[in-house]
Amino acid sequence: MTPPYDGPANDDPAAGDRAADGRASDGRAAVAADGRTADGRVAGVAGKPGAPTGAPGRSGNPAAAAGAPEGPGSAGAAGPSFHEMWRDLAPIGRHSGTGGYRRFAWTGADADCRAWFEAQARARGLAYEQDRNGNQWAWLGAASAADVAPGEAVVTGSHLDSVPDGGAFDGPLGVVSSFAALDELRRRGAEPAKPLAIVNFGDEEGARFGLACVGSRLSAGQLTVEAAHELRDGDGVTLPQAMERAGHDPDAIGPDPDRLARIGAFVELHVEQGRALDLTGDPVGIASAIWPHGRWRFDFHGEANHAGTTRLADRRDPMLTYAATVLAARENAELAGALATFGKISVEPNGVNAIPSLVRGWLDSRAADQETLDTVVAAVERAAAERGARDGVDVRVTRESFTPVIEFGHALRDELAKILTHAADRRPGGARAVPVLGTGAGHDAGILSATVPTAMLFVRNPTGVSHSPAERAAEDDCIAGVTALADVLEGLACR
Repeated sequence: MTPPYDGPANDDPAAGDRAADGRASDGRAAVAADGRTADGRVAGVAGKPGAPTGAPGRSGNPAAAAGAPEGPGSAGAAGPSFHEMWRDLAPIGRHSGTGGYRRFAWTGADADCRAWFEAQARARGLAYEQDRNGNQWAWLGAASAADVAPGEAVVTGSHLDSVPDGGAFDGPLGVVSSFAALDELRRRGAEPAKPLAIVNFGDEEGARFGLACVGSRLSAGQLTVEAAHELRDGDGVTLPQAMERAGHDPDAIGPDPDRLARIGAFVELHVEQGRALDLTGDPVGIASAIWPHGRWRFDFHGEANHAGTTRLADRRDPMLTYAATVLAARENAELAGALATFGKISVEPNGVNAIPSLVRGWLDSRAADQETLDTVVAAVERAAAERGARDGVDVRVTRESFTPVIEFGHALRDELAKILTHAADRRPGGARAVPVLGTGAGHDAGILSATVPTAMLFVRNPTGVSHSPAERAAEDDCIAGVTALADVLEGLACR
């Protein structure tokens, strides 16, 4: 297998840094004359200050270097376009210290990602529009969603935002691959008989306002306007305020059933956030289901006091209760074969020499079925309450979000398997069964599945690491994903 593909220059944490405010600093990975880094990997970015190639960005964007690196997929419409898009997108939101991405909703980095998407659409002669909830659309065969008959459009895409210090591939691989797949269709001379669209859903990760898939939830009516208006970031900025500052009308947000009714099929390509495909030896797989998952806020109320004078026996320390709850989450998840993570915490008064008065922690829990998930969360709540009683700490639990198990429709899933098997049969090596796998990660495709025929393609992740600067995918596998997506779009829209 080829080495992990760094995509947007993961070999150099300082390369083309852009923080969440959208400002950039110069930097590049060392690239040899053949376009590869010293360890032989394909270089992701090499640039200089200036406007990004083919994209109207904010000042300070590094430009893409001339020419794409050689390697698998570099020939034909999909190859150069794929590499050039990575290089243009690479610097946006990249933090110099960690090498991770900080592309948060309605920030400067988000605006740059949006400008990049619009530029890619216009460079291909696609009709561009942004919907009422801030999701971006690029149309082939229609001027806008309003021109599409109900159930006619074939749509692909993903998201461009990130978790704090996220990886390069989670979301962007799906968007870049969508444009590259369209290029591949044109290279093949395939003429769509149905309108095709590429979408960039806004605020999928929920890193800023604490709720995932805001753009798709609003459109699908799974997030009310009133609840959306109450969302706040860590600085107290509301979602409407952030939207308005970014130039989007917050009064326009809300359910968009007419738009979704135009979609006959939505296929999202995404890097796998696990190692199932690496274990089977397959570059691409089809999703079967998304595990039920949710977020719970645990508030541990104790008593602030002096760390240097308060006897241990006299303390009401909520940090002890929190720590015991974290351990209980791990133990109960392990017993049930589920997942449970406390990944975010806030402390008041947050002083080194002060016993906290309040510790607030957020639990993310996922399981293969609803019963198992309920059992794990109930056990964690029970452990927190029992330890709180021992420590003199009041524990309150609030469920902040929840998504039930999502089974992708068998009809579309089977159609994807048929298309990909038939396409493989026409290529050297012959047909091979495409693996079908579940996932514990949430996606916009899962939100849309309640009202739209939806499917997902996964691209192999050799380490399984995601939501991290160490996230990787092999270059060959990325191009295999583009080819598979092009096959699917051709099968769904061109016949």
